[in-house]
Amino acid sequence: MARVTDPNIASAHRLLQQRVSGDYKARSEDPDDPQSVQAMQLAINLPKQDPPSRNQVLADAARAAVAVCLDPRAGEDGFWREALDAWYSHRIRKVARRARNKAWDDVHALPGVTVGNVRAFAPSAVSEVPHAIAKLQIKGTEIEPGEVLPLDSEAPLIALDASLQMSAGKAAAQAGHASMLLAAARETAWVQQWAQAGFPLNVREMPREEFAELAARPEAVAVRDAGFTEVAPGSTTAIAIA
Repeated sequence: MARVTDPNIASAHRLLQQRVSGDYKARSEDPDDPQSVQAMQLAINLPKQDPPSRNQVLADAARAAVAVCLDPRAGEDGFWREALDAWYSHRIRKVARRARNKAWDDVHALPGVTVGNVRAFAPSAVSEVPHAIAKLQIKGTEIEPGEVLPLDSEAPLIALDASLQMSAGKAAAQAGHASMLLAAARETAWVQQWAQAGFPLNVREMPREEFAELAARPEAVAVRDAGFTEVAPGSTTAIAIA
């Protein structure tokens, strides 16, 4: 792969590294201050006819989330960078919602990145989520397992702990968190090449024993959940391996 240097992606990567490194407990939010409760919204396209498989959605969500973080617009002054910076400064939440038909079409007018069946949006305070997104249902994102995408032996792996029995929406959020933490853990040259290739990756949900073996590897980047929904605080929900 030829090396292409994009100074805006490099700047976006520096922001990600500087603001996300460290324990999530060091970041804070105040329920009495709506501006401090920030989230990246994820819209999942789930048509009634021929919906995507669960594995496809998780992979799309992981790629879309990191693509928002490393979008060239995050590397220059303006709305996109400011939105990410505010989000990085607080607890890093993601909210997955179901969309279909006109609702799916409508959200494409809002700032974000679409990968396959998932559109990830520039983060915002939860009190300021645009109406076209806010009206989408958070519940109802259950997806049949369906087909598992072929393994790309040269792409990073995101593994999720299947024993936690996360909903598809929760798992999509965790996969997205794993992809951005992987980017934060890697050097800029690697991230530039990954971005150039379109952020290829593999996602696998696996039994607890297999997940624990991968999580024990020194190069594994772990996602430890804050425990807002579905799982206990501090649970390792996902890991990423380059």
